Amino acid sequence: MKVILLQDVKTLGKKGDLVDVADGYARNFLFPKNMAVEATPGNLAKLEQEKKAKEKKLARQKMEAEELADKIKRCNLTLKVKAGAQGKLYGSINSKNIAEALKEQYGIDIDKRKIQLDEPIKAFGSYEVPVKLHPEVEAKLTVKVVEG
Repeated sequence: MKVILLQDVKTLGKKGDLVDVADGYARNFLFPKNMAVEATPGNLAKLEQEKKAKEKKLARQKMEAEELADKIKRCNLTLKVKAGAQGKLYGSINSKNIAEALKEQYGIDIDKRKIQLDEPIKAFGSYEVPVKLHPEVEAKLTVKVVEG
């Protein structure tokens, strides 16, 4: 019997997959637990419609991420921090500081987890910080750390 999975099933496949299973397995296990529905023409049409909607949504998210990446590439973020006697920073600059400064200076609100900072910045200078906005879209943000 052909069924459409409504959720991930470890041995069969992922949500939305069309799989062939034994009649008893479908009727006695998958259907009562709402893990699958029978692959009728109506259900297949609904599945196709959901797939198209999901693809559209993913395409829109990627386009928005690309637009945001263009904005970020044009930003030159300047962070003013206090320093000690030998020019060492008090503390360090992490992704949270960068995200807050980006929102404050340019009005761009991004999650700090998207800023791919390997280790906190602990010295003055100019840095290229990668920002991963989407699985396929990444932007480079220029961060300048100055004494202030």
